[in-house]
This record gives sequence, structure tokens and C-alpha cells, in this order.
Amino acid sequence: MSWVLYLLECNNGAYYAGITNNLEARFTAHVSGKGARYTRANPPIKIIASKLYPDRSSASVAEAQLKKLPRHKKIQHFDESN
Repeated sequence: MSWVLYLLECNNGAYYAGITNNLEARFTAHVSGKGARYTRANPPIKIIASKLYPDRSSASVAEAQLKKLPRHKKIQHFDESN
């Protein structure tokens, strides 16, 4: 089963990153207030980027790397090949 690293833009302009094995369902959960605590307070307005990974482990590593980047480099992370 593939996993997805995703980047959302929230209504306050901030980015939120996460991983899931069902992006549509996870985005719906975030929008409806049933996702992460951060997105309950700052609902997402759109999915900015996403990238497939072969397993949860590699997606988690990519998420950790993404979260360490400054904001202006986060979208660029999705364009780089692993």
C-alpha cells in the first residue's frame, strides 16, 4: 500500500504537512474538523502538493525532512526526486 506525504495551506496562510494512505479521506477529515488538532483550529483551504512513497516508513522520513525546511523551501521539496 502506498503512502502520501502532503502539504496543505490553512486559512491562516500557514502550511500543514502530514502523511496518509488515503489523501482524499484525510483532507476531508481535516476540513470537517476531525483531523489534527492544528487543522481543527486552522482549517485547510487546499492541498498544495503531494508525493507518493512506497511505505509508511519512507513517508515518515520524508515528512520529518519536510518539517525541518523553511517555509520557502517546502514546495520545492516535492519537486525533488528521492
